[in-house]
Amino acid sequence: SLLLMKMIFFPFFPEINDGEGHPSSSHQTLKGTSKWAMSLENLLEDPEGVKRFREFLKKEFSEENVLFWLACEEFKKTQGKKQMQEKAKEIYMTFLSSKASSQVNVEGQSRLNETILETPHPLMFQKLQDQIFNLMKYDSYSRFLKSDVFLNHKKSEEQEENSPEAQTAAKRASRIYNT
Repeated sequence: SLLLMKMIFFPFFPEINDGEGHPSSSHQTLKGTSKWAMSLENLLEDPEGVKRFREFLKKEFSEENVLFWLACEEFKKTQGKKQMQEKAKEIYMTFLSSKASSQVNVEGQSRLNETILETPHPLMFQKLQDQIFNLMKYDSYSRFLKSDVFLNHKKSEEQEENSPEAQTAAKRASRIYNT
């Protein structure tokens, strides 16, 4: 589907800012797996993190959770009633309907029906999105941090940081700044 294709290639990743709209400094010092290990929010802000998390969830047969979460984030930014109706219907048909191809397991799903799609609003999926976020946060996220997918990525990151090329670049940089 078009929405899924857009999400895969152009996912939404909000910028974390301090109160004055500047990127938060605590987020700048940490990167990669260190940042992912801090919180699920950090993981979902990083395209590489999302990619690795999806890889892990695919092995657990629950990739639809993160796809649904991403689709809801994208939906919140949709402008215009017609586009919102189309995207809402796509989310409903893909993740929430009883015939959905990638059905997510959320409470209150049975009460959802296609009539709500007629009058969409940006936060119409918020409660369901929050349920899925909590499900990922308290279930699959902790397993992800212990998984081979995460640990192998962390190891390759550490090897890159300790490679002779990285060290020479760091030495060159320190020589430049110390002069």
